[in-house]
Amino acid sequence: MKINVRQICFILAFYTAATKLLLYPIILSGFSGRDLVFSALISFLVQGTAVWAVAFLGSKTDKTLFELIRDTLGGVAARIVYGFFAAFFLFCTIPCMFEQKLYVQAIFYDTVPSFIVFVPIFLFTVYAGSKGFKNIGRCADVCMPIFIVTMAFIFFMSFSEVDFSNLLPVLKSSPAGYLGGSLKTSFFFLEPAYLLMFLGNFRYRRGDAAKLTLSYALGTVIVLLFLAVFRGIYGELASSRQFAVSKTSLYFSAIDIVGRIDLYALYALEIVMLFALVLNIQLSVHCLGQCTGWNCPELLSFFENIVLFIIVLTCGGSLAGLQNFYTGWSWIIILLFATVAPFAAWAFKRGKRRRS
Repeated sequence: MKINVRQICFILAFYTAATKLLLYPIILSGFSGRDLVFSALISFLVQGTAVWAVAFLGSKTDKTLFELIRDTLGGVAARIVYGFFAAFFLFCTIPCMFEQKLYVQAIFYDTVPSFIVFVPIFLFTVYAGSKGFKNIGRCADVCMPIFIVTMAFIFFMSFSEVDFSNLLPVLKSSPAGYLGGSLKTSFFFLEPAYLLMFLGNFRYRRGDAAKLTLSYALGTVIVLLFLAVFRGIYGELASSRQFAVSKTSLYFSAIDIVGRIDLYALYALEIVMLFALVLNIQLSVHCLGQCTGWNCPELLSFFENIVLFIIVLTCGGSLAGLQNFYTGWSWIIILLFATVAPFAAWAFKRGKRRRS
């Protein structure tokens, strides 16, 4: 098998959380206010159900999604669907790229031109984007302890400044606020689509569906706790802060004595964020290879990263417009590929699964 369940569990738990620590809390605060935790919970419940649907499907078939579609609708249909998935993952990479570009420039290299700072990251994504499922799994193994240690450190430095009364009163805003916030931030929730791509590439054993779903639940708890901490520290100002995870530990008392020790945790956490970002490119390259039948991931990764580089370079001053577009319209695409598709996969011919 190309990847194992343990590694997928790490992705569902820790990559899920890592991708929602920068702009997600800020954008969600702007839409949902003090009810941001409940808004996020709605998103996690919907996508968690889709994660379970794919995980349980893995107990019924050994086929990949490509094989399921091919054996039901034919090879041409399978190639077309994978072509759309390649575009979907690339589409979802764009806001992540802008997020990382601004974060790296503002937090780590605020005196260096952003273009120079971000070139090495593109070199990394070109190389890593060409790697397959085995590499994805090994990276998840590496990122797991890094994420646990750094987040424990950040939470430790943040809790003393939290005022949970900033989350009260609960659910007093209009449903349009927290439901709208959930819908408009849906482009941060891609995990069911990840699991669709892993389908058939791992050996399913009894109870693995529960393990995968509970791993996603762990990521949910981490994000919900972080949202509560962030809102508890900044209250009504939360939507005006930038890069939430870099702001939660600013008021730790020891910083006045020993300096910004939290930066060490942020540097380490950036490793996990970059691997979570490049996962989108890796899956897009995989889908494009399946679509075209071209077994040259290095060139496909180079091509996709050139597209991303041009977009980031030409649209660097249009972050507000980009954010408005994704919050306004991306939910349609996410609903189709990350919510409907996991359930639609059950309609394909599954065949008999080999017992393990």
